[in-house]
Amino acid sequence: MEPFAGIPEQAEAKRLLSSALADGDAHAFLFHGSAGVGKEAAAFAFAGALLGDPRRVTERTHPDLRVVEPLGDMIRIDVIRELHHDLHLRPFEADRRVYLLLGSHRLNPDAADALLKDLEEPPAYATIVLVADELGPIPETIRSRCQLVPFRRLSGRAVRGWLDERAPELSESEATAIARVAAGRLDRAARLIDPAVRARRSAIIAAARGPYSQTPYYSNEAASVLLEAIGLSGAAAKEAEETVVDGLDLNSKDAEQRVKRVQRGAEREEMLAQLEELAAWYRDLVVVANGAETTVTHADHLSELRADVALELGRKPERAAALVRESWRSAEEFNVNPSLWLDALFVQLRRAFV
Repeated sequence: MEPFAGIPEQAEAKRLLSSALADGDAHAFLFHGSAGVGKEAAAFAFAGALLGDPRRVTERTHPDLRVVEPLGDMIRIDVIRELHHDLHLRPFEADRRVYLLLGSHRLNPDAADALLKDLEEPPAYATIVLVADELGPIPETIRSRCQLVPFRRLSGRAVRGWLDERAPELSESEATAIARVAAGRLDRAARLIDPAVRARRSAIIAAARGPYSQTPYYSNEAASVLLEAIGLSGAAAKEAEETVVDGLDLNSKDAEQRVKRVQRGAEREEMLAQLEELAAWYRDLVVVANGAETTVTHADHLSELRADVALELGRKPERAAALVRESWRSAEEFNVNPSLWLDALFVQLRRAFV
């Protein structure tokens, strides 16, 4: 069976990896691209093909597979030192050993320096695969020693196909909206088919409408809607990760750091997803006002969009969308306080519509 058959699209990545499997030459790879587009699944499929045992690789039980993940907010040098020691052990069963470094964009500087030494002269039987959501934090010295394997955001058609398979109960307008809000990421599509998240999404859309439709208007109340969703997302991720950690051989400190990292990551991702949805709502107002309803993101809220356009908001939605996009860029780059950040954003949005 073709090892990458279960991964949607990503033709370029599949071509590069299939060529690598056929040639057997390259020993270091860097999978890069947005979260939720198949990088991690492809990494395990690649490792399964290299080791000849996809099932045990997927289960992470193959003795010639080592998986490294961030503990806390980063991958630290002590983990890379352990990998260095392991790297010079001969394979146990297969003719090679495979190392998957998930979340490689979280390598701290010392860990990156230590890893570089192993990338320069890896043993002939070792294959090292770095998986990163961003290329920027990866030092150029590491990038230059890896074969880069790019992963793109998925097409709307691919996301719709995934939704049709996983959530056939969705109406046409709901599936269209979720596929568009997911913006080419299956992790976001999975989040949006959760009934609890779908219910929260309606509250977030109400918060988006508040700056131009509510009198009196309270920015802190709008921010609290998003903050509640952020907290719930983090709590759910924390609970799920605690179950995973219980089955791993980790000391209490490492287990706690891993759970906290996952929780913080879920909260940050929830906030960024909410900001993208806010920007998409204001963009939809512009789209509907210009008679292009078939391209709206929020196809399941078209009646509200039409009603809001009737308020004759002019170019104000464009300014609001620009404010949210700028806030998104800042929130992605910096470690912001969500409560203060969101309250300030809704104050600015109110001013944009006055």
